[in-house]
Amino acid sequence: MRYAIQWLRSLVFVGQMYLMLPVIGLLYMPAAIASRKGALAGCKAYCHWVRWTARWMVGLRTEVRGIPPDGQVLIASKHQSFLDILLLFSELPTGRFIMKREILWAPVVGLYGMRIGCVPVDRGKRGAAIKKMVEDVARGAETPGQLIIYAQGTRVPPGVKMPYKIGTAVLYEQMGMPCVPAATNVGVFWPKRGIYRKPGLAVVEFLPPIQPGVHRDEFMTRLEAEVEEASDALMREAGFTPKRG
Repeated sequence: MRYAIQWLRSLVFVGQMYLMLPVIGLLYMPAAIASRKGALAGCKAYCHWVRWTARWMVGLRTEVRGIPPDGQVLIASKHQSFLDILLLFSELPTGRFIMKREILWAPVVGLYGMRIGCVPVDRGKRGAAIKKMVEDVARGAETPGQLIIYAQGTRVPPGVKMPYKIGTAVLYEQMGMPCVPAATNVGVFWPKRGIYRKPGLAVVEFLPPIQPGVHRDEFMTRLEAEVEEASDALMREAGFTPKRG
């Protein structure tokens, strides 16, 4: 019975969350078209709305730990569900994402993505995709803020092992900026797919930055070790025990 009640609460929460996306998007549309600042305000308003409603509708509290960077940095984050996108963006002054090109065609979301300076990339042959991503980032270098890339390239459920993509290291080298790793446990409460939302405390944690100049292989080894170790600790805190092969 308890599960059924929580599932129904989750259904209502998910329904209103998707309903409010176009409502808030259209409300802020004039400001978003006028300036990047207006687009950032609209996106943040939606993030805060979802975090607020998650707390009282399904009992899912959210927290961001560590120090959110406010300068020009690359953020390499673990990605478990839509929730970590919201937590990252809500705490960053001027965040922008490396995003799938298909999102450009999504109503409302595509326009906001371009207005805040997101970088759309094609999924194809790895070499060509990385080259195009670097070129697109270079073209948007004048857009200030924190560039967010998901180091594994997709959402990865808790306990699932997936390699880290070399594109993160290429960007790190090309940009010559610090890289801030970010860990999370949100997938324990908010799955990659499905309706059910588990109550508890979902966390995204900013880790100490990796300064420019680290060799590519060392950078990748260090990034994966730090993000996975911190994410495992957060998941254990949430009552989930990751199994490593």
